Amino acid sequence: METVQRMKRYLTFVTGLFECIGFAGVIFGWASLVFILKNENYFSDLCIPLSNTSSHGTENGTLSCDLQDERFALIFTVGSFVNNFVTLPCGFLFDHAGTMWTRVLSISLYTTANLMIAFSNAEIALMLFPAVCFLAIGGILFLVTNIQVGNLFGRRRSTVITLYNGAFDSSSAIFLVIKVLYEAGLSIRSMFLFISCMSVLHIARTYLLLPRTHIPYPLPVGYTYGLQCKERNIPSPPPEEEATSREPLQGEDRPEGEEFERSDETQGVAAKVEGGSSHALNGPKESEENKKDVPSFRSCVLSKLFLTHLLWLSIMQLRHYLFIGTLNPMLTLLAKGDAETISKYTNSFALTQLFGVFCAPWNGLIMDRHKHRASSLNPSSGSATSQRLADLRSSVLSLIITSTQCVLFSICASIPVLPVQYLTFVLQVINRSFLYGGHTAFTAIGYPLCHFGKIYGMLMSLSAIVSLFQYACFALVKGPLQDNPLYVNVSFIVLTALTYVHPLNVFLHCRRQTEQRADAKPPQVEVPALGEKGSQPRETDI
Repeated sequence: METVQRMKRYLTFVTGLFECIGFAGVIFGWASLVFILKNENYFSDLCIPLSNTSSHGTENGTLSCDLQDERFALIFTVGSFVNNFVTLPCGFLFDHAGTMWTRVLSISLYTTANLMIAFSNAEIALMLFPAVCFLAIGGILFLVTNIQVGNLFGRRRSTVITLYNGAFDSSSAIFLVIKVLYEAGLSIRSMFLFISCMSVLHIARTYLLLPRTHIPYPLPVGYTYGLQCKERNIPSPPPEEEATSREPLQGEDRPEGEEFERSDETQGVAAKVEGGSSHALNGPKESEENKKDVPSFRSCVLSKLFLTHLLWLSIMQLRHYLFIGTLNPMLTLLAKGDAETISKYTNSFALTQLFGVFCAPWNGLIMDRHKHRASSLNPSSGSATSQRLADLRSSVLSLIITSTQCVLFSICASIPVLPVQYLTFVLQVINRSFLYGGHTAFTAIGYPLCHFGKIYGMLMSLSAIVSLFQYACFALVKGPLQDNPLYVNVSFIVLTALTYVHPLNVFLHCRRQTEQRADAKPPQVEVPALGEKGSQPRETDI
């Protein structure tokens, strides 16, 4: 039975990885889809013929398609905004309705989006607006419901979470596959109809390999899910057998105690064994105390960690959205309109996105490795608060590396030389993988899991409002700056440098918490040695 459950967990992991890499973040391959849509004459009525004449007095057949580029940029702006903004209500839906109903909504929207794109054409090009929005919402819900799979893998939890976020980034390469197949002769309709039929796999996975509500963390002994009508806890084996079959690895989180059944409202609360002690030391009384210590959602949102993390996420996300949304017109400008060169660089960009799934786990490995190193150096600090501080402390290096990557990416994106853009593509995919993987992992470890969906949604929704400035930046470059993005790019270099505020704040927060815990320790009592008579215990270190 245990072997079957282990195989089911690995099958859940593999199918979730396939779902994220094949469907979740396809909207961010927008540059490849735009290339196809332009060939299909979407919004071509917005192009204005130029009245330039040659030296022989004949008219040139060139067109000014700035308005067409702006329309495509607007669609991506709306889609990326919706992708983030709806995460808040979707987070509430996931927390309260559970996995199954959240995925039912996700599959419905995603299938509808693909059908709308399949049956659209140049005459009804405005159908792209709702289609891209539904595609974005369905994709982010796939990711949200799959993030909890990391709870099945204990000490490798951060690695799994970041891997799924990397798969989300890599899924933008799906539009590259569609572009290549389109150039080989397949129609848009046939390809998107095929993707719509793949919804059968999503439905099967929802009922067979995921719980109806949530995957708890830490896992109760004997936890199972899937075909059952509801999750159930298998009775714990005898202590001798449990010690043999369930000996945790170094750094692995353990269930809090025998009384681990949770209601839907408190199912996501993480509770850890105090000092690595046995189950008998953790009774119902301690469980109630731990639940009372969980901060409220309001206090989490108003904390300094939340505000600096929002700044960190919003600035870097805006930089990436602006780059993706303006890639096609930027390549058109640098390649001087040469369609073959534009296609070559578009393919190169989309191909590099595929490697996001290989970049993201490194961020999780950095966090997990530093966490385990801290635990091995101080094995006595096994309380839930100590573990949370260890998690936060391990995230500082990851946050610094992510900010540095974004600064380098912004510098390369500011250089108007086509070959340099290869390096820009590489830095962009690495930084984007680190950004979203680190963001999700930080949200999972920095706040109570019972608030994860709401806090994750709040962060993404607020950052979505900031991402609307990408269209203003695009209009600024096309208008007053006359296609010269130098000033905008330099401004983003300065803005991305401000993101170092967040890792600094996390470091100072951890240091303050450590000092407060040290000051709050009870005074040590010196006990007289055996054989000493008349000695009285005396308090020291007061």
